[in-house]
Parts: sequence; C-alpha cells; structure tokens
Amino acid sequence: MDLMAAVELIQTPLSEHLARLSSALAETIPHREIAQLAGDCSYASFKIIGEPPGRPSVAITATDVAALRSLVPSRGSWQGRAPMAGVDMPVLALASDITGQSALLVLIRTEAPPVPEEHVTPARALWDLVTAYREGPRSEPLAASRAAAAARAVAIAELREAHGASLTALLRVLRDRALDDANSRARSVDLAVSAVAELRSRVELDRALMEERAGNAFERLAVSLRQILRSRGVRLELGPSDAEDRTDRPLPADITHTALAVVRATVHASLDDQVHGLGGDDREHRLHIGWKVGTDELRATVRDNGPGTLTRGALDTRRVTERLAPLGGRLNVDAVPGWGTTVTFEIPLSSSSTPCQDPLTKLGARELEVLGQLARGRRNRDIAQTLHISESTVKFHVARIIGKLGVSTRGEAAALAHQWGAA
Repeated sequence: MDLMAAVELIQTPLSEHLARLSSALAETIPHREIAQLAGDCSYASFKIIGEPPGRPSVAITATDVAALRSLVPSRGSWQGRAPMAGVDMPVLALASDITGQSALLVLIRTEAPPVPEEHVTPARALWDLVTAYREGPRSEPLAASRAAAAARAVAIAELREAHGASLTALLRVLRDRALDDANSRARSVDLAVSAVAELRSRVELDRALMEERAGNAFERLAVSLRQILRSRGVRLELGPSDAEDRTDRPLPADITHTALAVVRATVHASLDDQVHGLGGDDREHRLHIGWKVGTDELRATVRDNGPGTLTRGALDTRRVTERLAPLGGRLNVDAVPGWGTTVTFEIPLSSSSTPCQDPLTKLGARELEVLGQLARGRRNRDIAQTLHISESTVKFHVARIIGKLGVSTRGEAAALAHQWGAA
C-alpha cells in the first residue's frame, strides 16, 4: 500500500474521503463508480460518486449495495456480477469490521476479469483505515444524529422515487390498448409484487437509519470497550443481557449514540481515577458495565473497584452532563473511598422527553464544515484555504447556512454551532 496515499486520505475532510479513495484505487482497480454503506446505518449515510451504469436517470441505490452484504465475509472481499441500477455489472465489494461494524465499500468495475489479490489486499487496508478514522466523530452523539438525518433524507428520497416509478409503470400497462384484460392484469400484478418487495426493502433501510436494537448497541459498546481496555490490564465485566432487559427493543438512534458516548467517556475518567488514586496498589482493576432498557428509560451503569475518588467534575470535563442534557438524561455519581465508584445514567425514552430538534440537521456535510470554521471566528479567505475551495464558494455556503438556520448574521450562526456542539 502506498503510505503517502494513506496520509493524504487522512488529511482529506471526511466529506471528501470517498472521492480520494476512488482516486487512490483507480489505477489498480479501474471502476466507473464507487459506493459506501456504513455498518452502523444509524450513523453514516449511503454515499456514491461516479458515472452510473444504464440509463442516465437511473442511479444505484442503497438497496442495490445492501443486497451484497450477505455475500461478503466479515473483513473480507467478494467479486462477481450484481445488478446495479438495473444493469448486471462486475463489482468488487470490500467489508471492514475494524470498529466492530461491517462497513461496505463497493466498486462498480469497468473490467470483468477478477482483481488480483495483490491489489485487493491494499484496497481493503485503505478501507479499514477510512472506517477506523471515522470512529472519532462516532463518539459525538450530535454529529452522529446529524449524519443519520442526512442518511434518512436520502432513503426517503429513494422511497419517493421508487413509489413514483412503480405507479408510472402500472399506469403505462393499464393504458396500453394492445393488451387484453388478462395480459394487462397479469403484468399489473407482476409489477405490483415487485414494487411491494422493493418498497419493503427500502422501508427496512429507513428504519435502520432511525433506530437501533438495544442489544446491538450494547454489543457495539462492548467491542469498543474491549479495544480501550485491551492494553490497560483492566478486566471488563458486562451485565447480563436477557429477555427481561428488552434487548430486542428498538431505540431512537440519538439515544443509543448518547448512551454509548457517555459510557465510553466515563470509562476513560474511571481509568484516570484508578491510575492516579491506586498508585502502587497491585489489586486487579475491574470495570463492570450494566445496560438495562426499561419501559420508560434506558439505564446504564459504570462501576469500578478504584479508590472511590471519581467526581462529577471529572465527568463534566469529559462533557458527560453536556451530552445528556439535550435528551433530558440524568447522572448520579456514588463514590465510596477505598471501595470504588458507581456512575449511573438514566435517559428517558418517552415522547414527552423528546428534545428540541437540532437545527443543524438542515445543513449538508460541506455546510457543517464551513459552519465549524465560522464558529472558530475565521474569515472567508481563511476558510477557503483550509477547505481548499474558492472564496466565492465560501460566501455561497455562508449565505445558505444563514438562510437554513433562520439567523441574521454569521455571528448568530456561530453561536448556534457552539450551542449544538458543531464548534
């Protein structure tokens, strides 16, 4: 793998990763289009760039790409022909589970012969690098929720297009004077059955963008904590997950993102407390993580056997209270000197606790990047240089940001960015 390609990929803004990845792979794996589908659908959206096959008005959809998931082994690859935008095309699919989820990268190729393994291996390594690098923003629940909102907007648009195409096809058959009643009825039934199957598949994808099963979220948490604790000599104990804990219950994505973020932040605070407080103590360090879904709330606990000196202030430093506040979450710290600390989080699940809608969900990926620069007090010229775009483009984005947020000045937009965690 070309190390400079990896370095340039990391230095590229997240919104441009797919384009840079396509350029890096173009020489060894010629392709006309490249698509990504994140393993954690509630976080990252389906994205695609390139020239679609078939008719110009027909694009590859998230459903086309998702259909390949069962063919690709975890952290592996698959090559073959698959329907893309209604055309049978040679594809190479790469899966990465480096962060605990199966993120899929699909290259719609221009050549049919299989790609040699010496080219597939570095391509998979680059894809692992991209998915690992994106784990950072995943810990920010507001950023994750905004990405989920953008992903859902794409899914809804696809639903509308599919519904319209199905109705158009049915009307065309019903108006065809060359068909008798029997043939017209048979073709209409075939179209309706295919349309219902397609719409069901898209509805399932939309549901995955809105919510996540409690048990799946807890498993993701366990995977990330094992990575954190692997080299720290700390034993991880996980609370039981059985039917009584409603692990199959779907939860809103913003709640699971927040819960995972505050638990991970608390684990880091607990590790700091154990190191500073225990000193030369040779006892085995332990962390117990509990996760219980009740009728009205999600309850998570982090319990350690440290010195019992962990404070709420240490958690505030890691923005735990700040992350819980938009969802009406509560925090309790019970520290017993010499015995350890138990931190409990309670996040309401009832509709009455629904927070104010994040106004930044209205913004696109590039607009969020520009807003982040605005929040730092940077001028248009500096923003243009940082994001590698023209100054006139920056002015265009600033005007759209002000309009979408319903504010009067860039200063008010910057204030919103700080309020909703985009700064």
